[in-house]
Amino acid sequence: MIKTYRIQDNRVVENGAESPQALVVIDPTEEEKKGLIKTHGLDEHTLNSSLDPDELSRLEFEPEHVAIIYKCPLHYEGGDHLRFKTSSAGLFIFKDKVILVLQEDIGVFSARVFSRVTSLNHLWLRILYASTSHFLEHLRGIYKVTGDLESKINTSLENRYLLQLFALEKSMVFYQNSIMTNGILMERIKNTAARLSLTQDELELLDDMAIENNQCQRQADIYSNILASLMDARASIVGNNLNVLMKTLNIITIAIMIPTLVVSAFSMNVTIPLQRHPYAFWIIMGFAIGSVILTAVWWLTRKTR
Repeated sequence: MIKTYRIQDNRVVENGAESPQALVVIDPTEEEKKGLIKTHGLDEHTLNSSLDPDELSRLEFEPEHVAIIYKCPLHYEGGDHLRFKTSSAGLFIFKDKVILVLQEDIGVFSARVFSRVTSLNHLWLRILYASTSHFLEHLRGIYKVTGDLESKINTSLENRYLLQLFALEKSMVFYQNSIMTNGILMERIKNTAARLSLTQDELELLDDMAIENNQCQRQADIYSNILASLMDARASIVGNNLNVLMKTLNIITIAIMIPTLVVSAFSMNVTIPLQRHPYAFWIIMGFAIGSVILTAVWWLTRKTR
């Protein structure tokens, strides 16, 4: 799918113009890829790299354009298969347009950072800025989900929530790597600012982006360290909850066995005491209930020591 945009009144608006300033290509088909290669002269390897989730961020100078591969987060998966994933995206910067290639539609131009766009350089810089903001939003979501899982693990007897926590820890590793490579990319862009024809205002925006990315990196490191350091403790909580349940079940089993023994003893098909007593049934039931009460009193007394 291909969407076209133009800069109008310092905002990015979608339109169907013949000469758009921005093309957003979402999960392109083979035919769309061939069209991009033939019409705009994109390198086939670089185009495929922009859709490869394992590709690292990088900057390349081509004869007619500049190619940037950067990392961005994807929509997270909920339910029992909780996972936050990252992917690569491609920015192809020409003199008169920008082509953005994404794996899925993440609503890139709906971000707050696109409130004031004055040039093509502003546009692609803010696309990178939006990726950092997107990572920060997901990190806040991870923190919230982690808190919810912690409260559930405290009372859980199964591994489902613990496995979701493991999935979050794995996701954080990919987030850390993606944010780090984006930071290296921003340093490379800053070092080649002259070749990219960046103005002083655009360099200041790039500095703000680098600061935001560093803060995002530190936040990701903190969340990852918290998840890693407390994982063993949370696994122990699940095991301890199971031990408490087994202990309770054993107490209930013992409390039931004693009156069962009393009733069984008076149910033998031999001569037994009280067999001709008119209140034998109630006496035996009293013995059974009394044994339950004595067992409960003994357990509560022992528990309060």
